[in-house]
Amino acid sequence: MSKKNGGILFFGIIALFLYAFGVKFFEAIWSFPSFSLVPLMVVALLGTGIFTTFYLGFPQIKYFKHGIRVTRGLYDNPDEAGDLNHFQALTTALSATVGIGNIAGVATAMYYGGPGALFWMWVTAFFGSALKYAECTLAVEFRDFDKHGMTAGGPMYTIEKGLGIKWRWLAIIFACFAVICSFATGNAIQSFTLSDQLYSEVSQIVGNDHFLTTKHAITESYNLSIQQVINGIFIAGIAGLVIIGGIKRIGNVTSYLAPFMAAIYFIAALFILLANINEVPASFGKILSMAFNPPAAVGGVAGGTLLVIMNTMLWGVKRGLYSNEAGQGSAPIAHSTAKTEYPVREGVVALLEPFIDTIIICTLTGLTILVTGTWHHTEFYLTRIDPSFGGEMLNGSLLTSLAFKNGLSWLFPFGDKIITLGVLLFAISTVISWSFYGDRATEYLFGDTAIPIYRSFYILFVFIGAIASLEAIWAFGDAALGFMTFPNLISIILLSGVLKKMTKEYFELEHKVYK
Repeated sequence: MSKKNGGILFFGIIALFLYAFGVKFFEAIWSFPSFSLVPLMVVALLGTGIFTTFYLGFPQIKYFKHGIRVTRGLYDNPDEAGDLNHFQALTTALSATVGIGNIAGVATAMYYGGPGALFWMWVTAFFGSALKYAECTLAVEFRDFDKHGMTAGGPMYTIEKGLGIKWRWLAIIFACFAVICSFATGNAIQSFTLSDQLYSEVSQIVGNDHFLTTKHAITESYNLSIQQVINGIFIAGIAGLVIIGGIKRIGNVTSYLAPFMAAIYFIAALFILLANINEVPASFGKILSMAFNPPAAVGGVAGGTLLVIMNTMLWGVKRGLYSNEAGQGSAPIAHSTAKTEYPVREGVVALLEPFIDTIIICTLTGLTILVTGTWHHTEFYLTRIDPSFGGEMLNGSLLTSLAFKNGLSWLFPFGDKIITLGVLLFAISTVISWSFYGDRATEYLFGDTAIPIYRSFYILFVFIGAIASLEAIWAFGDAALGFMTFPNLISIILLSGVLKKMTKEYFELEHKVYK
């Protein structure tokens, strides 16, 4: 079966299942099998990360310093094949990972799973670093070049070229879910969160009864305002201007945007933690204790049940994966564009991502929510700590906004505006980078003539996300994210022997600084 026919058939099957069973059917990937407390998705993700870590001898520790040297450009040779240098490839991948997951994702994990969810995000990041190294090294090794000389890589090429043509069906499945995930996880979720944040800002200025912000009932469960429509047009317009320019423009934009936005966010969060330094040790205590012993019932009864622990773990793993995308298979598409003749050299760059994204940035977000007491505005706190709490329930970026507003009130009264700026930059950069992932998956399935069609639909989904409902977008995004992870994990396991040999041969070489 050709890739084109396979893609059409598979998309048709997905559409049929959506029509027959709805999004709930796909969401089940995060609770399958129902008789087990630990979902298969969690077992597969953490299990493959643990296997890769031990099999390769803890690459996330051994090769961390070398990864920094490569990222600094010490070995960059501009004449090597590829589209982007190591730093641009890293920032393009980081721009897709450092985003809403770091602002809204952490807040959502804590909203449902409590402070302990952050611990499981750390666990996912540590073992995810080994997965990032594995999947990105393999992506460069098995990448291809299209007729225009541009790189074409990612798990679909790793599967087909690394495992052989008989595995093409698995590569097609990955590519199909990558396209779907680009519309939801990498697009609509970002657009929704940014639109929600902008709506909140406008409402603070003109009120909720203004003609811009008044929400009109479209259906019994869906309301829409003029402001949301304006937001959608604005976000789609910005994204479209960059996306149409292709990967080189994307790389140029993200190489400046990613460090800039990360620096602003990092400094602001650091000010909050310094102002509340006495609360930091207690916050770490909450994270560790509630990871293994969360309150099991209303009123804070000591001794968490296994079911509650699993809920905390699940939210941490889900949002950890959403945050750093380790093992998901999206980042290898960006890293496969790197200018290098040594695949391992790009792999050591990739393993830095979960450290930057989750260990540093997500931790800063979680700690600001804890030290400012903002985590009281969560469902977890209300149902398991203090049912008499009368404050407003806040989820996603709005929870993080309140934390920054309260945490920086000693300095100026507009701390929440930093989150608005962060959401703006993070969301736009993630939407831009994910468009490239969808591009590559679309070209793999249908050829480059389908890319303009894909980009048109992609920009349309930016608009749709801005006016959609939160629950539906996150649910389908989580489902697509989970489904595209399985084919990638299978390829990592089956090609682990090849990967180990490549790693050994690379580090036996003498690494000279390029002049």
